[in-house]
Amino acid sequence: MVELYASILRLRLIDTKRLLLIGTIMIAIIVIIQGVIATYDQSFRLSWILQERGTVAIARGGDLDISNATGSDVPLILPPGLERNYVDNGEDILEVSDGIEGTSLDNDVESDGLTDTPYMGDESNLTKKLGTNGVVSIDNDPTKELDQHMNFSMLGSATTISLEASFNVIGPNKSTNVKEPKNIHAEAKRTAMVNNGSALKRLNAPALSIAEMNLLLVNNSVSSKSRSTGKKRPSARDQELLSAKLEIMKAPVEIDTQGLQGFVYQNISQFIRSYELMERILKVYVYKEGEKPIFHKPKPRGIYASEGWFMKLMEGNKKFLVRDPRKAHLFYMPFSSQMLRTAIDYDHNFKSHKDLMKFLKSYIDLISHKYRFWNRTSGADHFLVACHDWATRISPQEITGNSIRSLCNSNAAKGFHIGKDTTLPVTYVRSMEEPTRDLGGKPPFDRPILAFFAGSMHGYLRPILLQYWENRHPDMKIFGPLPRDLAGKKTYREYMKSSKFCICARGYEVHTPRVVEAIFYECVPVIISDNYVPPFFEVLKWEEFAVFVKEKNVPNLGRILSSISEEKYLRLQRGVKAVQRHFIWHKKPIKFDLFHMVLHSVWHIRMLQLKQGY
Repeated sequence: MVELYASILRLRLIDTKRLLLIGTIMIAIIVIIQGVIATYDQSFRLSWILQERGTVAIARGGDLDISNATGSDVPLILPPGLERNYVDNGEDILEVSDGIEGTSLDNDVESDGLTDTPYMGDESNLTKKLGTNGVVSIDNDPTKELDQHMNFSMLGSATTISLEASFNVIGPNKSTNVKEPKNIHAEAKRTAMVNNGSALKRLNAPALSIAEMNLLLVNNSVSSKSRSTGKKRPSARDQELLSAKLEIMKAPVEIDTQGLQGFVYQNISQFIRSYELMERILKVYVYKEGEKPIFHKPKPRGIYASEGWFMKLMEGNKKFLVRDPRKAHLFYMPFSSQMLRTAIDYDHNFKSHKDLMKFLKSYIDLISHKYRFWNRTSGADHFLVACHDWATRISPQEITGNSIRSLCNSNAAKGFHIGKDTTLPVTYVRSMEEPTRDLGGKPPFDRPILAFFAGSMHGYLRPILLQYWENRHPDMKIFGPLPRDLAGKKTYREYMKSSKFCICARGYEVHTPRVVEAIFYECVPVIISDNYVPPFFEVLKWEEFAVFVKEKNVPNLGRILSSISEEKYLRLQRGVKAVQRHFIWHKKPIKFDLFHMVLHSVWHIRMLQLKQGY
């Protein structure tokens, strides 16, 4: 019996040792796996792709970035905007301070969605690719693939985000799959793009009205000595402009003329006279310097198409162009901010906006040393036309001097100078062969939808718009992005053609192609973009064909639009039809079209800068 008990005890000891050995091995495996994951978490700046609305992503390591590419498979990385705080229970709170603006990384917005953008930090050479899974790699190190599902909900004052991510660490002789579900609780006011402190701060920031913009225009033109030639004798060409300026001021009074309706203009008499003199007098010299693709290569498609259309039509124009620069009133620098951004990305070691600025500076140095015209006024009679989001930042005054910039990104609070710069309309051209295809919409009494919006959740404002108005008002159709196939695009157009008001909410920047789209489809634009300087505001009376709503008033949007009387709506809609001709590109420019209006804005600004008797 004793021997039997001894045998059983020996078996139990052996089993115990086996169990301990197995347990030790399992613990070791777990530790190794956690160590591998922790190592990669700390060495990789991994961006998270958010499949649902909401913009908070959680990092296991403290070195991970936030992504806010809602509704898209392309992440945005916000390196300096992330602050990491901890609460007593160990759960993470993520706070985005200023979002994407002002960081070393911005995002390209094309007509077909977001483009691939590399991280520009100094700590790593991170690249990412498009796809269902986010893929990141550093140099030649192993690649980490990520697939995840994000659930988003709001309960009272807290936002709960549940994340389940699958990591696949791939390297030499390594293949490990780990699933790690994790819950994050963040206060809504600290959650990016959902009532966060940064967004609320922006919404409550001061915003210029159209009246204030016009006052700035007048004041800046009065104090434009730095952009004139000081006490020097005016050139023969400048004297011609001064004479034209006097004629415009003495223009005979007109009400409705040449098919134009006076109520949509600041001063139709002066506009007509100014336009006529421009057609009769203005001569433009286009610099031949600069190599393609950054110069002389227009790209007339996509969301940045305006700069390409203007370049194409300006360089092919026989009416305004002059071969002898001594006969020119204005000098056009035909560079494409979009092509510059694309070319330098692929062909150079691109790290920051300063790299783009260097190219533009080199070009201006070239023409200023080769010709004498730039140096007369530090470029005051020179102009460029640029539509890329970054154009404002890559063409600061220390590089472009006194030159006139026609910019899509016309943010009066961030680098756009009223009285020196002009606004370039953002246009999405559906057909290069037929730019006016599908022009127009339903009659005003056959538009059953009060207001319409559909689009990606770019920037801080649009998620707030959807939070308040998606499925909240029976007559307002407020959506996220519609499908990008032919059926989705047709649905988008039909909504615009059937709506009284079309919501033009800003994205990452103040501009949006929806303003021109709304006018194209005869839908009254509702512009929600503080400090956006609308195109041709020095000529057009925007209050007569558009509604401006301050960003902080998004919660009151339904009441604001519902309170507009039928009489006022009909007048606004009539105004939209009256200005429509000014916002259309034509393969061969016609009177008062978009090409001529952009050129007139530059002509107008140049005349404002000149003083009699300087």
